[in-house]
Amino acid sequence: MDKRARILVIDDDESIRKVLVAILEDEGFAVDTAENGKTAIKKSNEKFYNLALIDIRLPDMEGTELLTKLKDTIPKMRKIMVTGYPSLQNAVEALNKGAHAYIVKPFDLKKVIAVIKEQLWKQQEEKEYSQEKVKEFIETRVRELEKEKAATRRKQD
Repeated sequence: MDKRARILVIDDDESIRKVLVAILEDEGFAVDTAENGKTAIKKSNEKFYNLALIDIRLPDMEGTELLTKLKDTIPKMRKIMVTGYPSLQNAVEALNKGAHAYIVKPFDLKKVIAVIKEQLWKQQEEKEYSQEKVKEFIETRVRELEKEKAATRRKQD
């Protein structure tokens, strides 16, 4: 099974998709693309992606709208908003609707890679934290059940 992080690049500009695919694959990521929101939603329902790079302006919907429509996965898919139209309002709206980061075009490719790696690291941390919490819950519950069982035995004796 492929252990590489899976990234979905969502942008209506084919040249941007091609550049990002080439760069991200060179970095060792498994990359898929979508040219609009509808295709992105369909793909996120069919496959697991660790991270999505989402253009803020798509032909069929705003990227901020797409943020709430992409299927959340476990561990939770990280979402990075990409825009050529930076504004404080866009940034605030994107972050309020679930974006984990905000990148401005034209890209500084080193920064894009750094942000992606940081988000994937945070995702891994969240996954490990969640697994630890589940383990703690199970261990605590087992101890509680053992105590209840012992108490029931004492009552029966």
